[in-house]
Amino acid sequence: MTVVLPLSPFVAADPAALDPAKFRDPLTTARGEARATVPLTRLETLWFNTGTLCNIACLNCYIESSPRNDALTYLTAAEVEVFLDEVAALDLGVREIGLTGGEPFMNREIIAILEAALARDFRVLVLTNAMRPMRRFDEQLLALRQRYPHGLTLRVSLDHHTAAVHDAERGAGGFAATLEGLRWLAANGFDLAVAGRSLPQEADPEARAAYQRLFDVEGLPVAAADPARLVLFPEMDARVDVPEVTTACWGILGKSPADVMCATSRMVVKRKGADRPIVLSCTLVPYEPGFEMGATLAEAMGAVSLNHPNCAKFCVLGGASCSPG
Repeated sequence: MTVVLPLSPFVAADPAALDPAKFRDPLTTARGEARATVPLTRLETLWFNTGTLCNIACLNCYIESSPRNDALTYLTAAEVEVFLDEVAALDLGVREIGLTGGEPFMNREIIAILEAALARDFRVLVLTNAMRPMRRFDEQLLALRQRYPHGLTLRVSLDHHTAAVHDAERGAGGFAATLEGLRWLAANGFDLAVAGRSLPQEADPEARAAYQRLFDVEGLPVAAADPARLVLFPEMDARVDVPEVTTACWGILGKSPADVMCATSRMVVKRKGADRPIVLSCTLVPYEPGFEMGATLAEAMGAVSLNHPNCAKFCVLGGASCSPG
């Protein structure tokens, strides 16, 4: 059951609607300025969206995952292996494979996908809610950990350090179920990280201290002060107005294109009804045709135009990344 409140704690009370003139032209902004682009400096992380189906429907999920949304269909292990083989053939230097969804453990081939990546000596990061779909694979996960004790990390979504806020986003009982999954992972020695959300009214040090108190009570070996172990993501509501990123912004903000996620990562998805997977610029624009880069990694080496609200909100202004620091 999903609890819908009059106001989500993750959405501003009076959000400014996105200016419809923005994020239209990949080359120029609504004000006619040159739009910022990001060249691929090196491909460090290759993401696979294993499918948008999820066991729950979160109130503000940027990808709209749910038990009914199969807009991105399940990837098969064979399809994943094609890209892993291409990484080796092109000597791309990929260090990490990321698996996201939806809920990756809804995909029946998830263990075979994990095995394919781990057997090739990649580090593997799985984004999961640690609920019932994951627990169906307890025995297989334990066997994987025994064979590959240092390659697998599970990053568990825990939107807040309180049940009230987490369950307002993810449904009643979700907080308790996720903590149960986290405790099982910790008890069995899995490498853990946690992903939460940044609330406007809660400063980063305050949030991390509260998460740490929770982790200590629950016996979870997660260092909340470490941004790679507790990732606090900014809000990604694409309806809320945000400045467009121009080439001049790099100097104004004191940032470099190399700091942005698409400088070092790409994501593979398979659209419903498609014959084969395609490569997108990053994890945050799964439905945008303008961010499709080709059917192979070789075709996806070009620069990315920051022509989406999430580019500004999440990456440039938010300073966030789905990959570990």
